[in-house]
Amino acid sequence: MRKFVIAALCGSVAGALVATQLAGPLLAEEAKPETTVYEQLDLFGDIFSRIRAQYVEEVDSQKLIEAAINGMLTSLDPHSSYMPPEDFSDMQVQTRGEFGGLGIEVTQEDGFVKVVAPMDGTPADKAGIEAGDFITHVNGESVQGLMLDEAVDMMRGEVGSEIIVTVVREGVDEPFDVSIIRDTIKVTAVRSRVVGKTVVLKINTFNDQTTPGLKEGMEKSIKELGGMENVDGFVVDLRNNPGGLLTEAISVADAFLDKGEIVSTRGRDAADGERFNATAGDDAKGKPIVVLINGGSASASEIVSGALQDHRRAIVVGTKSFGKGSVQTVVPLRGEGAMRLTTARYYTPSGRSIQSLGVMPDIVVNQPPPKTPEELEAEAKLAEEESRMRTEADLRGAISNDSMTEDEKRLLEEERTKVEETAKLRDEDYQLAYAVDIIKGLAIGAMPAP
Repeated sequence: MRKFVIAALCGSVAGALVATQLAGPLLAEEAKPETTVYEQLDLFGDIFSRIRAQYVEEVDSQKLIEAAINGMLTSLDPHSSYMPPEDFSDMQVQTRGEFGGLGIEVTQEDGFVKVVAPMDGTPADKAGIEAGDFITHVNGESVQGLMLDEAVDMMRGEVGSEIIVTVVREGVDEPFDVSIIRDTIKVTAVRSRVVGKTVVLKINTFNDQTTPGLKEGMEKSIKELGGMENVDGFVVDLRNNPGGLLTEAISVADAFLDKGEIVSTRGRDAADGERFNATAGDDAKGKPIVVLINGGSASASEIVSGALQDHRRAIVVGTKSFGKGSVQTVVPLRGEGAMRLTTARYYTPSGRSIQSLGVMPDIVVNQPPPKTPEELEAEAKLAEEESRMRTEADLRGAISNDSMTEDEKRLLEEERTKVEETAKLRDEDYQLAYAVDIIKGLAIGAMPAP
């Protein structure tokens, strides 16, 4: 650190000497901002000393300095902050996929805590917390005016303990309380399943486990279907994925791209910009891909969906994403803490920034609200009535179908069962069912004519 400071000071002195030789009056103009900075630092020191000496109660100097540093960083944007040693350690654990807490990714907006996304299967998700919710109180205490880290600290606690959060939700007239039991959060980065002949890859976060989990999930599902020739396509589900590591976002996008740019980053200095390109090889072997996103899809999720959309490699379905288009660099500091600093914006392959705009789906599909018990009961009765309806095959003396062998009839019945399973999926997850239908339609369209 000392060498860095010395080098910086030497650079300033050299610059002043050159300026003196080229244009004398410029020296005074350039010196003025520097003087102002040092005056402001003196002011800070004066205030710090007076607080220590005259505040009504004795204060912890370390906490005072940390608060001042954090205030400086959080004044820049919602994502820059100071992480004390404990928070920095927690962040490193989280990137490995296991930590204690509620299971929500949050940001700050209008002085309140805003939920970016609840992680699937976590206490917050099970309690009904949704992306876009505002948390106004924690255990009855207002979070308005607190720094984000302070609000997050209020939500931390021992595993098994209860927390009551007050939630304001769009479309709900009054704030309401939600009880959540804290637990150890074990994030499974990728879950895979087979729906019909479609492989569904649910990516929950971008941590060290994401790329290995993606490849393992693909291999397992492809094997379950009997090989890639039996796969219609892939659904990459990024809904409520709050992001994570930039390197993992690049790696996931690369798994489905054979060439071309994935993402570029640009900071204040154009020379510091970087471009990240795909390597040869498409793990999906050219099969159709649908990417699912919603308002809880942020950061790394938007890098993946934006890249696949720009390259026309995937159809993006769902609702507009969160719109976090900035890159944070974590810089370890003395004392085992760290600084999270926004250092660049990222851009999709076409050169668009999604900062504050988000990724717009190719096909907008809203997720319907859960059906009431009365609606479910009515549908069940209707289905029962339809099942009782007689068909040609039920008629006495009906002639048999002579155009199909017994094996062909068995295969038809299996296919009918799969179609019915997909139909049931519409009640459970309409957006996912819609994505699977798109994949099936594309696969049918690609079949050779008889």
